[in-house]
Amino acid sequence: MGQSIIGIAANEVLDAGETLHHLPISYTPLGYVRAIQHAGGLPMILPIGDKAAAKEYIAQIDKLVLAGGQDVSPKFYGQEKTINLSSYLQRDEFELALIDQALLQQKPIFAVCRGMQLINVALGGTLLQDISNHSDIVHMQAPVPKEVPTHLIETLSESRLSGIYGQKTHVNSFHHQAVDRLAKGLHQTAWSPDGIIEGLEAADQRLLAVQWHPDFAYDALSQEMAAFRYVVNDL
Repeated sequence: MGQSIIGIAANEVLDAGETLHHLPISYTPLGYVRAIQHAGGLPMILPIGDKAAAKEYIAQIDKLVLAGGQDVSPKFYGQEKTINLSSYLQRDEFELALIDQALLQQKPIFAVCRGMQLINVALGGTLLQDISNHSDIVHMQAPVPKEVPTHLIETLSESRLSGIYGQKTHVNSFHHQAVDRLAKGLHQTAWSPDGIIEGLEAADQRLLAVQWHPDFAYDALSQEMAAFRYVVNDL
């Protein structure tokens, strides 16, 4: 049996700066690529494109990874903007099409940070646009180094996340939004002490979603590399 092909939904930046001659680029954080490679998978980057291409992209891969990035536009969960958001409509539309096709074609999904929020929205849930008034925990840890775990999470007994991370652990944190109303079919399987949902799974779908960033710490923390091994080999 060959290597599992892991499709990573890419992001875009319209000006990559002086080093890259201010070119527009399609990219994914290198942590996803390296961690998937170390776990024995074959990463494939899926550039943002026409929604109609999602069907063929998903047909070419074994599993889908949704990465972090911009805020999900509130138009997709029936709200108006209440704060200044960094949404990117074309990315939202393309990744929602990828999710639809992954579910239809029964391909496993691993979603990180924004990706977890987008999964919840895709299945009918909503988001908190700004969690600053909902928690005393610092969920946006910069400038603390990205690989440093900064707050506690607990996991649901016998969940996938409990099998990887144990009942309690500490994780990094780089988000200002969070899941609010949970979508039908999703189950909360990790949370921080303030009640913010930190992990999601589905009973009838091979789906794993986390609010923290294993890609930031796969080479520093064994638990984060273990997450990628699970995704590549067992999800």
